[in-house]
Amino acid sequence: MRRTAFVVLLAVAAFSSTSFAADIARPVYKAPPVIVPELKFTGCFIGGKIGYGWGSSDWSGSFASGTADSGGGLFGGTIGFNMQNGPFVFGLEGDAAGSWIRSSTSTGFGFCGSPGCQIQTSWFATARGRIGYAFDRALPYLTAGGAFGDVQMLTNGVTATSNRAGWTAGLGVEYAILGPWTAKVEYLYANLGDATCGAAVCGASTTASYKVNIIRFGVNYKFW
Repeated sequence: MRRTAFVVLLAVAAFSSTSFAADIARPVYKAPPVIVPELKFTGCFIGGKIGYGWGSSDWSGSFASGTADSGGGLFGGTIGFNMQNGPFVFGLEGDAAGSWIRSSTSTGFGFCGSPGCQIQTSWFATARGRIGYAFDRALPYLTAGGAFGDVQMLTNGVTATSNRAGWTAGLGVEYAILGPWTAKVEYLYANLGDATCGAAVCGASTTASYKVNIIRFGVNYKFW
């Protein structure tokens, strides 16, 4: 009888211990939250660009007058720096490119001969500021600054070259594609002012304005 009571007591104690252990709160382990770093455009970058430019030149002189249209490709490089504050991005950018923008039409009479007075550039560069607003990986922006290039005025196989400085303004969209790499498309309007062709080339002092529209595509690498 005592043995039976002892066995029953042990069984009750074991059941009570199991129930008590089941009621004890156990710590719940959760995986740490995944922290996605905020995408930043801040840093120095270098890159390359390719594009196309088209525009017109208004000629004015004793032996040349009228408008000549031009067009051609550009290819070059870029260097710059961005600083991001929240969604706002501020930057400075400089670029230089070889240019194949040449007259597709000619203008003039008399001294211009045939095929007339034409205009072209062999290099084009800008130094600009820009401001943008980042939407995650996309960065639309506005840009403006100085524009530089050589304006070559051609007539009768003779060329007068004038290195010009003017202004440029435009807009674009940059997109972060992978790691430090970004891609962008950009439109610029540039005005290099009036170039002068002297009497030795044009027969009389002649001026030609130079205005160009540029669409270009680029890839940048943020190295710091």
